Amino acid sequence: MVHIVRCQVGSEVLVFETGRMAKQAGGAVFVTYGGSAIIATACCSEKVTEGLDFVPLTVEYNEKYYAAGKIPGGFIKRESRPKDKEILVSRIIDRPMRPLFDKAFGREIQVVPTCVSTDNINPPDIVAINAASAAVHISDIPFAGPIAAVRVALVDGKYIVNPTFEQCEKAKLEITVAGTAVGITMVEGGSQEVSEEEMIGAIECAKEPIASLCAAIEELRGLAGKEKLPLAPLKVILNKEEEIRAFASERLSVALFTKVKQERGKAVRTVIAETEKVFTDVLAGEVQQKLFSALMEDLQYHILRNGILDKGLRVDGRGLEDIRPITCEVGILPRTHGSALFTRGETQALAVTTLGTVFDEQILDNIEGDKRDRFMLHYNFPPYSVGETGRLGTGRREIGHGSLARRAVEVMLPPKDKFPYTIRVVSEVLESNGSSSMATVCASSLSMMHAGVPMKKPVAGIAMGLITDEKRFAVLSDILGDEDHLGDMDFKVAGTKDGITAFQMDIKISSVSTEILTKALAQAQRGRLHILGIMEKTLSAPSADISAYAPKVVTAKVDQEKIGAVIGPAGKNIKGMCEKFDVQINVDEEGNVTIYGKNQKDAYAAKEAVLGLVEEPEVGKIYQGTVKRIMDFGAFVEIMPGKEGLVHISRMAKGRVENVTDLVHEGDAVKVKLMEIDRMGRLNLAMLEALDENGQLPPQSRDDRPQGHDGGSREPRRNDDRRGPPRRY
Repeated sequence: MVHIVRCQVGSEVLVFETGRMAKQAGGAVFVTYGGSAIIATACCSEKVTEGLDFVPLTVEYNEKYYAAGKIPGGFIKRESRPKDKEILVSRIIDRPMRPLFDKAFGREIQVVPTCVSTDNINPPDIVAINAASAAVHISDIPFAGPIAAVRVALVDGKYIVNPTFEQCEKAKLEITVAGTAVGITMVEGGSQEVSEEEMIGAIECAKEPIASLCAAIEELRGLAGKEKLPLAPLKVILNKEEEIRAFASERLSVALFTKVKQERGKAVRTVIAETEKVFTDVLAGEVQQKLFSALMEDLQYHILRNGILDKGLRVDGRGLEDIRPITCEVGILPRTHGSALFTRGETQALAVTTLGTVFDEQILDNIEGDKRDRFMLHYNFPPYSVGETGRLGTGRREIGHGSLARRAVEVMLPPKDKFPYTIRVVSEVLESNGSSSMATVCASSLSMMHAGVPMKKPVAGIAMGLITDEKRFAVLSDILGDEDHLGDMDFKVAGTKDGITAFQMDIKISSVSTEILTKALAQAQRGRLHILGIMEKTLSAPSADISAYAPKVVTAKVDQEKIGAVIGPAGKNIKGMCEKFDVQINVDEEGNVTIYGKNQKDAYAAKEAVLGLVEEPEVGKIYQGTVKRIMDFGAFVEIMPGKEGLVHISRMAKGRVENVTDLVHEGDAVKVKLMEIDRMGRLNLAMLEALDENGQLPPQSRDDRPQGHDGGSREPRRNDDRRGPPRRY
């Protein structure tokens, strides 16, 4: 039986439907919003594993090209590995849902939202989040949801819920907000230096539509929900739990407050090993070992949280607002275009900037249309950064953290017409103990400024944490990895001295109040300004010059109607100039010409050649020309590419000239003045040596000028009765 539930969100109606498609899945919904549609399914495995200490959840958002009426580009016409955008959407779906699954369920869970239609007006990612939540909620998988999500944009001073693609382009702020009926649990987005108050306003604006969507999903479950499968908790208890707890608690309380990360980890492992050795007789078997590990985790969780709430004491001895020592260095790599090393405590990021040409832009082929990307930020997190071994590669974490850092700095980049370079930044995380993504923001900003990228303002980022109980809360600045793992909230704020540029918040509890969020944002602002102050002491402004190893870029503008003249038949002109000057030339559809050369001299010479193809000769102007042909009556001189004029023998010098070759030869560079353009468009030139101090021809030269040049076809008779051949242009 088909069941349908509708909910008005923003300017469109979100329609949930179940019972018509994918009926063999544990839960399946078909959700539409405008012309965008998602099929979302949720399934779990039959095998149950008891004692899991994590939720084996996989979210696989995917987009089909047919959704936009497209066939994939390139040689492979089948959708293959997930694109970065699909991975990022999968993460946005995963993060608010994961805390609502119970570890005791013990089964693998797979959620697959598929975009099957898009109108390129309403972004399908928001539809996918709600579809995924609905599919899980009506399924047989235990879920403490539902969750729902909306996008909020600030356009012309007004908040818009679920804006269109066009409205997003104009937005000062754009965030995705997810939550339950109780409150907000996830926020992610970017902005153009908005204030903390504007950010809170956007989050508050999302609460009502999220509550309405949750109610609609609950209604759908009431109509078509399946009975939930049972949990599979361990039915045994840990032997001598209280004795183990008493033995380990005091020792862990000492070990956990060792300041250095590696030493702290070693101290904690030592305590756990000693405890296990003392109680080895009661810890036999896999189940007892799992229960013992869970107890050790639980003890650490409560010791650290109580230390913060009761004493204001953090594991490394800092106060709640204290930020770890920071050092900034630039120019540490001799041959790169820009480099910076940012170290904050035990977190360190090396950011390297490379400047390229328009031909280095990344071509993106997706259902929203093909586009070119001139800015790339790639984040790498090798296992040695945390003192471990493992495979090198790019996973979802790397793509997600890189996207956040990119969003933070991208709004501060100069427009392409002012800085026509392609920019790639690579962040190598060399050490990690808390917020390597925010260290990447700081290092990337410094690296680009060192490379000479004229950024509008430097950008810094900070990660904040939250510890709560029933009555108290503490907001932590610049959190460590342990505080992130054991805390109730992880939120990252990046921006300039004047406002926020990127924001990401994940909450592990049911929700946070506006009071907590306001305090956290104000505290984050103070931390951000502190970090920016240290960065500016190292590099206060972008370098005046780019690296000697970077390509040289020269720009020009030609009339759109003359683009063809620059390119030439089958690209002949532009190819010829590229070969002649050893440059790369790009002309866009608006007539913007960008020339990339290995050195400045060749780049500017190519620019003159390009302009010469479209420039109209100007009477009275002096040109540097090249002698192309020698005739008895004069010389033909090229003053612009493809444009020649005649210097008559009588206009080569002030006195009488017997032979043209007495003064010039083919290939000679000469300075000439354009004296006139006749009615047939022919150019009459004079060499500067033939002109008087006023730049005019003496009377004798004027009397000897070629007769009939006003349109006649006859060459003038000279005193020696020598005739020249007809002039051909």
